[in-house]
Amino acid sequence: MAEPLLSVRNLVKHFPLTQGILFKKTIGHVQAVDGVSFDLFSGETLGVVGESGCGKSTLAKLLMRLEKPTSGEALYQGEDIFSMKRGRMRELRRDIQIILQDPYTSLNPRMTVGDIVGEPYDIHPEVEPKKGRRARVQELLDVVGLDPDHINRYPHQFSGGQRQRIGIARGLALKPRILVCDEPVSALDVSVQAQVINLLERLQDEFELSYIFIAHDLSVVRHASDRVAVMYLGRIVEIGTEDEIYEHPSHPYTQALLSAVPNPDPALAQLTKRIILEGDVPSPADPPSGCRFRTRCFKAQDLCAREDPELKPRSTAHPDACHFSEEQHIVPVD
Repeated sequence: MAEPLLSVRNLVKHFPLTQGILFKKTIGHVQAVDGVSFDLFSGETLGVVGESGCGKSTLAKLLMRLEKPTSGEALYQGEDIFSMKRGRMRELRRDIQIILQDPYTSLNPRMTVGDIVGEPYDIHPEVEPKKGRRARVQELLDVVGLDPDHINRYPHQFSGGQRQRIGIARGLALKPRILVCDEPVSALDVSVQAQVINLLERLQDEFELSYIFIAHDLSVVRHASDRVAVMYLGRIVEIGTEDEIYEHPSHPYTQALLSAVPNPDPALAQLTKRIILEGDVPSPADPPSGCRFRTRCFKAQDLCAREDPELKPRSTAHPDACHFSEEQHIVPVD
């Protein structure tokens, strides 16, 4: 089996809760990411899905080292990202880039498109000499489906989908190996979402990219991903291939999420029982003991409060974190 391009092991990020003005006292911690582990292989797309507040965007920031982890490691080709010195980290920035969520706020309104896409070359001049930068930027605009002659226009002169394409072009500028896509289509119309996802799939083949694709929309993640990790309250509760997760989910949370996906065929829709989760998502500052999902789980028993379930294969070949997991067959939706 091929070696993973990126290996994340027991990644933790706790944000301190403080009290006081002059003499701040730590009174607790928000457990945004709490023991996340996964592998990303060359050329694949790993989807990360979950409700708002489950730690997806914090995970993205950690992988870009925009946040410092509380503990854990992320090994890029065997080298820990969080242990890298400043010079080595600067080199790594070329290999791991990010596409941000909101195309309306992630682009500087005072810079032209040419300056935005070409800015990475100011930081990494060794990638593209000054003499050829304009031509390279125009080439990148053409690759993402924009008119190269619009290089001198400003972000406000483009639609939301076009702005996201500009962000993608900027992400490709340094010829990275990994793109972290943090909800790249959530701010776009449905028709535009499909265009951007199709573009990302084409670019993956053309540039031999690996994606970490973060989203809360199950249908978007399924269309874009080879494997899927389901997050709940800072932890991965189930991970497997696209077919394993969407057609044979084993964790109760995954089953509840998929039961809420509408099926356009009325006959097939009747075969899927809707699972209604009671209560609210607990606070990451005070998560439940044992299994974090137990306060809303329809399978919860006393054991769930006492023991935290390990993420491992149980009723299926793919791992889940549930003491009483059971494979459920979901009627596939095309």
